[in-house]
Order: sequence, then C-alpha cells, then structure tokens
Amino acid sequence: MKASAFVYPWDVNGDPEAPARIAALGVRQVTLAAAYHSTRALTPRHPRHRIVTAEHAAVLYPADDRWAGRELRPYAAGAWAPGDAFGEAAGALTEAGLRVHTWVVLAHNSRLGAEHPDTSVVNAYGDRYPWAPCIAQPATRAYLTDLAAEAAVRPGARGTELESLGWYGLQHLHAHDKTGGIGLGDAGQYLMGLCFCPSCREGYGRHGLDADELAAAVRTALEPVWQGAGSDGGWTGVEKLLGDTLANITRAYRDDTARTLQEQAVAAVRAAAPEGFQVLLHADPVSYHVGANPGVDPAHILSVADGVVVPCAGGTGTLTPFARQDRRGAVIAANFTVVSGMGGNPGTLAADAAGARELGATELRLYHAGLASDDDLEAVRSALAGL
Repeated sequence: MKASAFVYPWDVNGDPEAPARIAALGVRQVTLAAAYHSTRALTPRHPRHRIVTAEHAAVLYPADDRWAGRELRPYAAGAWAPGDAFGEAAGALTEAGLRVHTWVVLAHNSRLGAEHPDTSVVNAYGDRYPWAPCIAQPATRAYLTDLAAEAAVRPGARGTELESLGWYGLQHLHAHDKTGGIGLGDAGQYLMGLCFCPSCREGYGRHGLDADELAAAVRTALEPVWQGAGSDGGWTGVEKLLGDTLANITRAYRDDTARTLQEQAVAAVRAAAPEGFQVLLHADPVSYHVGANPGVDPAHILSVADGVVVPCAGGTGTLTPFARQDRRGAVIAANFTVVSGMGGNPGTLAADAAGARELGATELRLYHAGLASDDDLEAVRSALAGL
C-alpha cells in the first residue's frame, strides 16, 4: 500500500536532514501543508527550534493577484513560515525522491471570523463560532473556492488533499478549551452546529422553515441535554430531539449546501491543475458530521473527487461506506495517527494497515512525520517495511 506522511514546511525548512529522514520511513509521498489553520507544534528534531507557533490561519506561500481588492482574502504567514515556505520545503522533499501533494485547510479560520464576524456560523442561541466560516454565504463560498484552487495547485505538487471542505461546528480545540463538561453526543453536536446566519436563515426559508421557529425548536430540544440527560447516538438521536420533519429538512439543506461547494471547489482545482493532478477530500461517511473531516455522501463525493482521506483513529469502519461504492480507481486512504503522545499507536500500524486493506483501503495516510518521536518513527519504518 502506498503511504503518505503529513508534514509542515517548518519541519523541513532549516533542517537539511529532514527530507532524507522522511523518505527513510518507507513512504513514497508527503502531504505538505500549503494553507493551514493556527496551531502550536513541536519540532522535536529541528536544529533551530523545538516549538513553532502559527498565530493564525495562513497560506504558506506568496498569494497571487487574484485577491486584489477583495475583502475576504487569505492571510500571509508570519515568521513561522516566511516567504514561499511551501515551495522551499516541496523542493527539498522532491529532491529526496518524494512525491509532494498539497494539504489545504479551508473552512477553518479563526482570524477570518475575528476580523469578519459576519462570515461565521451562528448557533441557535446567537453565539458565533469565529473558527467556522459559514459555507452557505456566497462571498465565503467564492473565497473558499478560489483558495482551494490557488493553494492546491502549487508548483511541483502532483495532487492535493482538501481538509474542512464542508460544515464546521462546535468541535474545535480552542486555546484552553472548556467545552467538555456536557456530553453532547452526535445529536447535540449536530444541533449546536446548525447555523442561523442571514444566509442560512434564508436557506431554511427556501425549504419551508421559519428560521426563528427552528431556532426556538433547537433550543427546546437541547434543554434536557444541558440538564444532563445526554442524547442518543446517530441520526435517530437528532430526530428524537428535534423531530423527524425538522431534522430531515435541515439535513437536506445542509447536505445540498456542502455538496455544491465541494463540486465547485474541486472543479476550480481541476481547472487550475495540470493533467493527472489528483484531488482528494478529507471526509467522514456520515453526511451530517462536521469538522475537519466533514460529512459527505460517499457515492456523491467519489463521483466528484478522485478519492477520500478517511479518519481511522476511532476504528476502520469508516472505510466501508466508501469501499462499497466499488468505484474503479478511487483512492480510499486510511488515515492513522502515528504519534503516540497524541493517542496514536504506531506499534500496531502493520496490523491496522492490513485490516484497513481488507475493508477496502487503497492507501495509507500517517499523521504526522514532523510531530512524532524518534521511537514512533522507528515503529513506522518497521511497519511499512513489512507491508
């Protein structure tokens, strides 16, 4: 199975040993960040630093003139990724014999929400989620589509992986996060992710719903959850809390909004890319899920993109809905965390990969070559050598 390791430019730039070290893992490809959200990251082997603080979401290359005069535009990185940080790292990795694919984070941008609050998801209580741009808003959709095309098709890249191309919700590890006191479950997370910005209110109206009445119904549905009753898992839990009719109409609206954005963004990438450029989406097979791996309809997304990168940290069952589509040539990449300090288990990677292959995975994604310890990397080397 072909494997690709996730990498940041700051893992490579300034460390002349990094490209060879990554290639020695046994991977044939790297997924290198070109547009990324704010983060604080370890660089445990870098000769110049041990901590990198990316203060805000940014593109890690010089943006072009398509953004001139536009209110919504990508932010340049600061000292953590100056100049064409992506291009510098991509060149070094290519010289080490690795194929480079871009890693592009889209609808996840706290600075955008802070400076342009009207772009953010607004929940049924009127709270804004500044990290979550609302993908129903026309200006935001145009921004995300153009960002996808620009950030994905960097010089030397052979493909791209688009993350957060869909709805984002409450789930977000914010600084000193304090949101875990109530177990919302799938149903509560869905209700807390429903957006009531002007564009979404209009969208609900087109589907025959009064937005004020819907918001009131959501607040009523959540009241027992706040009191500690919890919620049932899966979509039946949403229907139980909100009622079948309201639940299914909101899902239809949100599914259509995400699908059309995914179609537009992938089309924009293909229009800008050379022939043979591979386009994958980070995706969850449950369409109402939100976050970095947004929910999709497996049949639809495999008719739009060349494949998917599927989170497998909680188990490999997420692969099955994509594999059963039996779409010839589709990439179904099983994404495993190989950083033991972040809950991964690189020691079981060989067995995990074998299990993923049995369920239809065609490739592996390894998160994350720059964050892992030496022991973790040695376990990855051993596992890949045996595949």
